[in-house]
Amino acid sequence: QVQLVESGGGLVQPGGSLRLSCAASRSIFSFYTMGWYRQAPGKQRELVAVFTSGSGTNYADPVKGRFTISRDNAKNTVYLQMSSLKPEDTAVYYCHAVTGTIVHWGQGTQVTVSS
Repeated sequence: QVQLVESGGGLVQPGGSLRLSCAASRSIFSFYTMGWYRQAPGKQRELVAVFTSGSGTNYADPVKGRFTISRDNAKNTVYLQMSSLKPEDTAVYYCHAVTGTIVHWGQGTQVTVSS
């Protein structure tokens, strides 16, 4: 059973920054893909940023140039550095990983961007 534990969410003013962390219960090398999704109230869950199967990265257009995904293999942790945050970035952010045909989700962490 894979466990993904997110942390780092909170309340931030527009233009501010936050860094989210996702700690995995096993080596992140075992994941086919790993990254972040988000879900705003009344909206569908959407991709934010992921490491792809070829170790590349994929970002959603609304976050390109503002968010950066990174990882620490020794700590089995993936990060999402979020800068220049906007109110429309407000959502629950979920860590996501795929092993074989199984999709794993974390419990989510709330990010609220408001003045």
